Amino acid sequence: MRSRWKSIVARTAVLAILSFAPMLAAVQAGQRGQGSGGAGAAPGGQRGQRGPQAPTGPAPRLTSGKPDLSGLWNQPYVPDMTRINGTTQIGMAQLPFTEWGEKEWKTYDPAKNGDYTGNCYPFGMARSINSPHPIQIMQKEDSIAFLFEQNSWFIWIPTDGREHLKGSDLIPTWFGDSVGKWDGDTLVIDTIGFNGWTRLDTIGHPHSDQLHIIQTFKRADLGHIEHTITIDDPKTYTMPWKNTRIWTLRPASDRIMEYSCEENNLGADDGTIVKWRPPVDSQKK
Repeated sequence: MRSRWKSIVARTAVLAILSFAPMLAAVQAGQRGQGSGGAGAAPGGQRGQRGPQAPTGPAPRLTSGKPDLSGLWNQPYVPDMTRINGTTQIGMAQLPFTEWGEKEWKTYDPAKNGDYTGNCYPFGMARSINSPHPIQIMQKEDSIAFLFEQNSWFIWIPTDGREHLKGSDLIPTWFGDSVGKWDGDTLVIDTIGFNGWTRLDTIGHPHSDQLHIIQTFKRADLGHIEHTITIDDPKTYTMPWKNTRIWTLRPASDRIMEYSCEENNLGADDGTIVKWRPPVDSQKK
């Protein structure tokens, strides 16, 4: 696992150099040209309104010298990870499906079989990162936490060098088991241990319980984070594939809002929302 992680991170770093420069330049150029209604606003129309442009200046650092990623961020809304939008995100247009993965993709029908998010189950790691709502990052020297406005979920990730949980301690979950480490000024977050019940994005790209997600976060300056997410799932895809995007800092006076999917969910009672059930393969385990 460790050697595979290193090789994937190395490839990600090389590709990031090529992909992020034009993306960040386009975002910053848009901010200069549009003033308070520029590209520093909520990507994808989050909350239905534009915000002020991102602040300028160098990236802040912790006392250890590591970049501080803390803040409330607009990450691009990515309902389809294969799409290419040069100012916010770059995906892989043709995914390298295995036979099993292609069948999962072609037979996906949320209207007929229900979708777990419509039943208020956890979105999972990838789909939460791809959501249209802001994310609050809280960072310490030995850990980092992501507070998702989406359904008020959160994940806490150690960055103190510890390994993944092992054996019976690694219980498959919706968000998996994450550990982080620094590669220079880039935070690398490695996640395994998924239950295989989620989808990668809103459009429904599949994954299995063999999913391994590698994410990198680099605070390019005060107002932006360069983010990559690499999907490594040998059951679903013949090779790892990557999506890159730029996050934009929201004003310090802003805050994440309360979000609840559970209250007064009449659609689940009247049949508008089809009740979702875990995949049959997962139930047999």
